[in-house]
Amino acid sequence: MEQLSKKMGVLAVVFLLGSLFLSGCVEAVSSSLDALKLEALQWEGSQTCGKWDCTCPFYRQRGCCCAANDLFQVEDESFMRIKNLWEKIPILDSRVNALSDGFKVSFMATMTANMAIENFGSPERCFGPFNTNVPIPYPNVTLNSGNGYNPALGVFTASCPGVYMFSFTVYSSVAEGGRLYHKVQLMKNGKVGVSVWENNREDIEDSATQVVVMEMQRGDQVYLELMSGRKLCTKLEHNIFTGHILYPYTY
Repeated sequence: MEQLSKKMGVLAVVFLLGSLFLSGCVEAVSSSLDALKLEALQWEGSQTCGKWDCTCPFYRQRGCCCAANDLFQVEDESFMRIKNLWEKIPILDSRVNALSDGFKVSFMATMTANMAIENFGSPERCFGPFNTNVPIPYPNVTLNSGNGYNPALGVFTASCPGVYMFSFTVYSSVAEGGRLYHKVQLMKNGKVGVSVWENNREDIEDSATQVVVMEMQRGDQVYLELMSGRKLCTKLEHNIFTGHILYPYTY
């Protein structure tokens, strides 16, 4: 009865070993191998198989040959799984690169000082005022990944659908006693998104930043425009327009 109990213990360990290998638990398999080796060394009865009828993984230690076939099967199955995974890694890497390369979209641009002109009766050099709403070009481009931004027009065109983030900083400075009077709004396909504005005589300079997240379809356009009658003066290079894709839609 004691020998039968030990046999059952060996078989239980073998069964556990196989299931652990198939589930990928490498650390548990290592401990099961140690347990199997210990059971083989402690075996004192007659062997249920031929004395040396197999190549023993533990170099012909007592009792281990009875589990060798199971161990070989587990080893072969584990090897094939690892081999299949290894072969799939380059394919997966190639797919990830192909997907991400098409969605590297970001830009940053600023206004330049030479966009300002002298205003009659005013010491400042300003962009504006105009008698109609005017798209603001940001010709100084420091980043244009994906080439979605057109510096001549100040317009960004989405090359792929997804969720995008845009930000813009508006800066203006006037002489002592002058009037800060500007409003800049972000437009998407000709419709107002968000805006910043200033209209007072208390400050001689002011800056404001706006950030917006929005859905874009391929071909959608975003730009900034200065409202009619308003102006941006002095150090126009502090006016910044940026955008980038947060994540694409892959449908």
